[in-house]
Amino acid sequence: MSRYVPVFFCPHSKKQDEAGGISVQTRIFVPRQAIYSKMKYSFLIPVYNRPDEVDELLQSLTEQTRRDFEVIVVDDGSSLSCRDVADRYTGLLDLHYFTKPNSGPGQTRNYAAERAQGDYLLILDSDCIVPPDYLEAIDRELRREPCDAFGGPDRAHPSFTPMQKAINYSMTSFFTTGGIRGGRKKMDKFYPRSFNMGVRREVYRSLGGFSRMRFGEDIDFSIRIFRGGYRCRLFPEAWVWHKRRTDLRKFFKQVHNSGIARINLYKKYPDSLKVVHLLPGVFTLGTAVLLLGAAVCPWSLLPLALYALLVGLDSTVRNRSLHIGLLSVAAAYVQLIGYGTGFWRAWWRRCVRGKDEFEAFKHNFYK
Repeated sequence: MSRYVPVFFCPHSKKQDEAGGISVQTRIFVPRQAIYSKMKYSFLIPVYNRPDEVDELLQSLTEQTRRDFEVIVVDDGSSLSCRDVADRYTGLLDLHYFTKPNSGPGQTRNYAAERAQGDYLLILDSDCIVPPDYLEAIDRELRREPCDAFGGPDRAHPSFTPMQKAINYSMTSFFTTGGIRGGRKKMDKFYPRSFNMGVRREVYRSLGGFSRMRFGEDIDFSIRIFRGGYRCRLFPEAWVWHKRRTDLRKFFKQVHNSGIARINLYKKYPDSLKVVHLLPGVFTLGTAVLLLGAAVCPWSLLPLALYALLVGLDSTVRNRSLHIGLLSVAAAYVQLIGYGTGFWRAWWRRCVRGKDEFEAFKHNFYK
């Protein structure tokens, strides 16, 4: 096989345009590797009422060390448009901006994917910021060991508020999630989440994209990736800074719906429910029992205090801040109890009473 392939092009000429003539094709030879080893990426960014965060994300994309990508921003029926933000990046990014009626993040990603040209679709939440070598890390992993889908971990940026850093701790710590969202390499299977996910475009389309689940749609998609026989990997160095929710009330709504989504996923894929998914529910029941027992025996509060101390100390050391450590205690309890109450609520409604799939805070999820 030849190491070079022919490429044809037609030199553009104003005289030819005016005379209606036909330019002569010129043939040149370029290295085969230059044509077939270069990958094109498409960033898919759904957004709802977050123009400032999209601005930060787009700015970080202008600083990428690789440039072979396009960016597709889809405004999901926002009242705060991102069009002015997108217009500022004309000439800086290969950016395509679309608007559509609100349908939720999963369907908005599908809308973006239908318009993408890249070989790989890179899905980010609008509240993420990527480091300059993010795309380079992805490309390096794909060249080292190709796969069909992948995902990376998230971190807290130094500029994030103390509460955002506390919430980030609670979502990635071994003491709250068992480390399943902290980017560990040693996992039997890695299920990428939609805040930082990549998938080959052909695979995405063969699976039909995201389902109409409004919560848990990324796990549903990841499950279908494995069931389709495709290969999925964790890319530890392809991490993002992820803002998540900005206060505990919004955080509770998010994790409560995540607990509900876990039961919805269980009803759809019974083998998807693992022991680790039961722990927040067990924690919630245990906390309720201990709080009730405090009326009889105040010592029953000791396990809750010891857990708070463990989380507070660990977060204080990791974040080098007592303030963040104290906030992490609150965030950890909100996360576990929020998820646990959603889990038991959905279990009662779907598994005991046999009701259909549902979700809470549907209309307020983005707020």
